[in-house]
Amino acid sequence: MARTVLISINASWNILNFRAGLIRSLKNAGYRVLTAAPRDAYTERLAALVDAHYDLPMDNGGTSPLRDGALAGRYITLLRALRPDVMLTYTIKPNIYGTFAAKLCGVPVIANVSGLGTSFIRRNWLTSVVKLLYRAAFRYTAHVFFQNAHDRDLFVALKLIAPEKAGLLPGSGIDLTYFHPSHNIAHTGPLRFVLIARLLWDKGIAEYVEAARMVKAMHPETQFHIVGARGVQNKTAIPDSAIDAWKTEGIVDYLGETDDIRSILAQHDCVVLPSYREGMSRVLLEAAAMGKPLIASDVPGCAEVVDAGVNGLLCHVRDAQSLADAMRQCIALTPQARAAMGAASRAKAEREFDEQRVFSAYLAKIANVIK
Repeated sequence: MARTVLISINASWNILNFRAGLIRSLKNAGYRVLTAAPRDAYTERLAALVDAHYDLPMDNGGTSPLRDGALAGRYITLLRALRPDVMLTYTIKPNIYGTFAAKLCGVPVIANVSGLGTSFIRRNWLTSVVKLLYRAAFRYTAHVFFQNAHDRDLFVALKLIAPEKAGLLPGSGIDLTYFHPSHNIAHTGPLRFVLIARLLWDKGIAEYVEAARMVKAMHPETQFHIVGARGVQNKTAIPDSAIDAWKTEGIVDYLGETDDIRSILAQHDCVVLPSYREGMSRVLLEAAAMGKPLIASDVPGCAEVVDAGVNGLLCHVRDAQSLADAMRQCIALTPQARAAMGAASRAKAEREFDEQRVFSAYLAKIANVIK
């Protein structure tokens, strides 16, 4: 009988967009794959990809102990019914409450810290609570994968996890065939910058808009676009009024959200992400694989993808002036120099971020855990 892997994340769209390749790899290796996540617009498509999907209500943005206790109870009920051989968890609440429940049910857990999130970026009482919960939960994990060395070393230094349990992955990896420079669309008009992210202040969107104002004062023809989901359930979500005001001002153009990121990347000259911190930026990996020059903040999860002066430029975090300077540098480059940066991005993606490395690491660790 096939061994069963249960994957749980805080959103069905997250599983479908970031773990579909891993799911296919697991199924090709003979595993039965189940998923558990809150229902959203992507759930039906996810259900068609896996052997079975289970709706798991989750208060992603809340801090209520009662709601989180109820989530742990739902995990216990689900795990007792399914009895998977191993559970893979991602994002804070599945990592913590899924692990507690799995310990009670005798199910081994391989967790993934894909980023430290708002609770670490904006340090307050919640940061202390999250650290205590991580420390308690990660005592019971079989292994924890991190997406950049900074996050792994921080968790080890804070004694949130034993060093021997902490592994490192190149983000979620990238499909180098799907994201390929051959899909790019050549154009001869003004330079087009794009920021692709959930519309959160922590993604550096305010700095991007302010930098665009500065650059347009000297280069009014330059185009600045934003792509991403609005109305995100997060304490740092940008209100619709701000987005509408920016569009009315004519500094940046909000293009909405899309399931086809590749077509957005194909139409732009440079991808910008002035985020305050990432696990490993997926959009920067996708842009690198598409052979794009990159501009990003010099923070964990971004700096690993950008070799300054080689495949892109780094700016200071939370610094619109530094970001504007980097954009002006990009504009000043010759088309040949920008093309060389794009080629360096593709070479780096091939060298360091092939998703097959991620799949192999998971398959090896799962085999070791359930042997």
